[in-house]
Amino acid sequence: MTAWERFADSFLNARVAAEYLPKIVDGFRLTVVLALLIVVSGLAAGLLLALVRSLGVRPLNWLIIFVVDLFRALPPLVVIVLLFFGLPAAGMQLSGFASTWLALSLVLMAFAEEIFWAGITSVPKGQWEAARSTGLTFVQTLRFVVLPQAIRLTIPPLTNRTIAITKGTALASVVAVQEILGAAHAGVSFSFNPTPLTLGALAYLVLFIPVVVFGRWVETRFAWRR
Repeated sequence: MTAWERFADSFLNARVAAEYLPKIVDGFRLTVVLALLIVVSGLAAGLLLALVRSLGVRPLNWLIIFVVDLFRALPPLVVIVLLFFGLPAAGMQLSGFASTWLALSLVLMAFAEEIFWAGITSVPKGQWEAARSTGLTFVQTLRFVVLPQAIRLTIPPLTNRTIAITKGTALASVVAVQEILGAAHAGVSFSFNPTPLTLGALAYLVLFIPVVVFGRWVETRFAWRR
């Protein structure tokens, strides 16, 4: 058997691929659902924290900064493990799916809050003053004048951060979630052949190449013209 034949038998075994492809497809679907939940909840929570921080209530701001810095400093895997294995000791049990969703949402929330806050503070003070001089309230100024400008500025960095966090769904395999990587690992364990990992890699490419291309288009579309 040549070196190529050995490689093909290990990583491109047609029999093993046909047997475990349905499991990889199920894992693909689960990964998509998990990624969408993380993106929606993480970005929404980050925007909410940035808006609360803009109110200028000092104790709240200190609390927000502490929470944001905490989840920016902790590796996502550590947060997942703490939620999955640590909460039962406090009488609260989360599934592997819920632990991964909550952990990655909190990490995305922390980074999104800083990005949104940077966008809000980058709007010139004169914009606030001009809007308030026309009779707009603080909330109206924030909603109609500041946020549209701030969000446009934040789209490129948010796109990159969102893609990076959603690729972290692979960490769910650590807590026995059968997403793409979890399904691939299970296939390797039962088949004693790494072909399911090849299928998993292809599934990630199918999922994230369009996301990366879309992210590049969004960055170009919303970038400020120089």
